[in-house]
Amino acid sequence: MSNRFANKTAVVTGAASGIGESVARRLASEGAKVVVLDYNLEAAKKVADSIGGVAVQADVSKPESVAAAFAQIDRVDVLVNSAGVAHVGNLLNTPVEDFDRIYGVNVKGVYLAMQAALPKMLANGGGAILNLASIASKVGIADRFAYSMGKGAVLTMTLSVAKDFVTQGIRANCVCPARIHTPFVDGFLAKNYPDNRDEMFGKLSAYQPIGRMGKPDEVASLIAFLCSDEAAFITGSAYDIDGGVTLLR
Repeated sequence: MSNRFANKTAVVTGAASGIGESVARRLASEGAKVVVLDYNLEAAKKVADSIGGVAVQADVSKPESVAAAFAQIDRVDVLVNSAGVAHVGNLLNTPVEDFDRIYGVNVKGVYLAMQAALPKMLANGGGAILNLASIASKVGIADRFAYSMGKGAVLTMTLSVAKDFVTQGIRANCVCPARIHTPFVDGFLAKNYPDNRDEMFGKLSAYQPIGRMGKPDEVASLIAFLCSDEAAFITGSAYDIDGGVTLLR
């Protein structure tokens, strides 16, 4: 690996598992001091210990928790907002409690983390923000009403921050994955389709025209580039990493 993030501190939310973990590992392999920020402190410590990083506990939906977490962090050069929750349902069968939960983590969590990190970035002359959006922020996906709401907000918040702080050394971008094969997917299939897991896995894979789900490491590679100085001319962009979904469907 290169040393693109030498002498830089990267905060990755939701970094104890899934895409966030892959991002944390990738940035650390390229020289970053990584703050593994997650609700599950025990899991965060395991990841942090394995990459020479620091684990910090936070519930990203709670202002006081995010404030306390970032008070422990002296410097932020890179912020990757990966923490998120999923939901299946349409407008009529989405309870308000589930809608509020999606909003709290997927929207408010991104807002709070960016708001806490930005002053530290500005104090250092700039920084890179990368938010995990989704193809759901661009195209209609069946039974993803609340989830699509949240990811749509992530995309537009990203654009707003990019616009407002472009002259102050801040770059803000987001990536829009299709289905990525994470432990969450395996857990979802085991819980909801115990008798036909393989069949459903095949259907979820075939949704991507390329014929498979993405890999967390593939998303992490794109994120590492966008957060590096090699992408210094890129801001206010939403990059699809979707196996051809938005183009070919």
